[in-house]
Amino acid sequence: MEFALKDEYIELCKLLKAANLVMSGGEGKEVVAQGLVSVDGQLESRKRAKIRAGQTVEFAGETIQVVVGPAK
Repeated sequence: MEFALKDEYIELCKLLKAANLVMSGGEGKEVVAQGLVSVDGQLESRKRAKIRAGQTVEFAGETIQVVVGPAK
């Protein structure tokens, strides 16, 4: 799936919630803490890692391609 950024970046736990892969921000933080999320093929343990356009996030068999959103 693709996720269009509205800003320069989005925090990893917020991205998981925005992409409807978790039900809440707290759940997003928990799955990151458990080592279940990878960014660009590397396990990511920082809940608030800044995810920018061009990066790929993987969780629960889903792949999120982060792309540039519409200009403000």
